[in-house]
Amino acid sequence: MSSYEVAWSIGELAERAGATVKTVRFYSDSGLLPEASRSGGGHRRYGPEALERLHLIRSLRTLDLPLPEVRRVLENEGAAGRVLEDAVAGRLRELGSELKALRWREAALRLVQECPPAEQADRLRLIGAVNIPPSTAPLARFWRAWLPPRMPTRATSAFLEVAVPQPPDEPEPAQVLAFARLHAMTTAPCPGGRQPQPEVHRVAGARGAATLYPGLAEAYELAVPQLRRARDPYPGEALDAYVAAYASAYGSRDSREFRRMLAAQLAAEPRLDLYWELTAVVLTPPGGRPEPTPGSADDWLRTALEQDNAAAA
Repeated sequence: MSSYEVAWSIGELAERAGATVKTVRFYSDSGLLPEASRSGGGHRRYGPEALERLHLIRSLRTLDLPLPEVRRVLENEGAAGRVLEDAVAGRLRELGSELKALRWREAALRLVQECPPAEQADRLRLIGAVNIPPSTAPLARFWRAWLPPRMPTRATSAFLEVAVPQPPDEPEPAQVLAFARLHAMTTAPCPGGRQPQPEVHRVAGARGAATLYPGLAEAYELAVPQLRRARDPYPGEALDAYVAAYASAYGSRDSREFRRMLAAQLAAEPRLDLYWELTAVVLTPPGGRPEPTPGSADDWLRTALEQDNAAAA
């Protein structure tokens, strides 16, 4: 370096950048801050490019980008814009997950704070078993064990999409409690080694399930608007789709006799009412009306079927 070129000591660079000497030394030792030269006594000397680089490093760190990402941005000058964009997008995703976790912790703390002392131990046990942010994997495993073996992947995925509630990003304490109870319900050991599946579903087998569950999903979609309008169950398009789904799975056809047989079998089957009640709490926004679920849609359709059979008797 010639005599007229700028050569700052580490202290002078730190002062110009508004940083501490310790900070400058750390970035220099990390290989992020280039030295222009060394003095005769071995002391570091820095030029204007080091000041610009130091400002950039501190800006990136202010955005909470980790050092490896800062290094990627600095080492890819030719594609710095794209690398920075990727780094920022990744950090935003991480921050979203962190914020969701914080909101769930806040709601969980309020849940414990607001409950009677006699219930605190039980609520702590329920909450402590759930990951934060919460995972829906245990619920999905519950349903995969409940569904017919060798059921087509597409039909399974479609069913899980409607059966597994997604935890809200900003939950109320009641939603945290409902999700924790869902988690406890779906992870509890089943006495028979497998969750009890309704006989009316089991006898359809994997091949019948490929038409049964998509057909039921269609019937539920038709029933949901009626539920949102708080309309009483009645025979109509939704019920026809519901019966048709079972008839197709059974290799039968929709008839009065089939409807009577189906109503009798459905009435005798085990229920998962608690699961759907808790799901409704998880899905319903604070102060809103209960959100329809496959369970509430199925109840509506079963009642419509019973009414249809009674009217035809």
